[in-house]
Amino acid sequence: MKIGVLALQGDFDAHRRRLEELGAEVVLVRKPEQLDEIDGLVIPGGESGTFLKLLGEAGFEKLRHFVRAKPTFGTCAGAILLASEVENPAQAGLGALNIRIRRNAYGRQIDSSIREGKFLAELKHHLNDASRDGSPLEMVFIRAPKIVQLGEGVEVLATEGDDPVAVRQGKAMAATFHPELSEDPRVHKAFLELVKDGENR
Repeated sequence: MKIGVLALQGDFDAHRRRLEELGAEVVLVRKPEQLDEIDGLVIPGGESGTFLKLLGEAGFEKLRHFVRAKPTFGTCAGAILLASEVENPAQAGLGALNIRIRRNAYGRQIDSSIREGKFLAELKHHLNDASRDGSPLEMVFIRAPKIVQLGEGVEVLATEGDDPVAVRQGKAMAATFHPELSEDPRVHKAFLELVKDGENR
């Protein structure tokens, strides 16, 4: 299983380390043609507008085709890029997830914070009643966006308070926090399972 990490900006190296710990072969993607040789892609945090500039028009088009065809996981700025609708300010997106997302939604007061949320993704596999409301998950938020609306077909994988903070739809998955900065590997594991599912179909 070969996983690409978009290495234009942001903490792509932390994603690389986590994925390698989980047994994936990792390619740091810096050129659009590298998308042809990978089974799944992680788009890390950073600044979503900068990503668009660095990708350029041709790179953005290639990425748009990729996210429709193969599993893609976006964190923070990556989640913004995958959304079908972006506000504060409005911005072009890849449209892979039927969500509306608000950039820097929490304002300056929590530029960074570590909170505890609930991880729901494993509930499908373990349907005993004890875990039905999810298990605790440490979440690192850095100038985080907020998912303000979920469209049809979007599954919530994790929550913080009442807010959905990790979601999945089809082959696309997104988190508004930074799972690569905590010790818990379950969010990346869920993404690798998504890639494996795609290979088995």
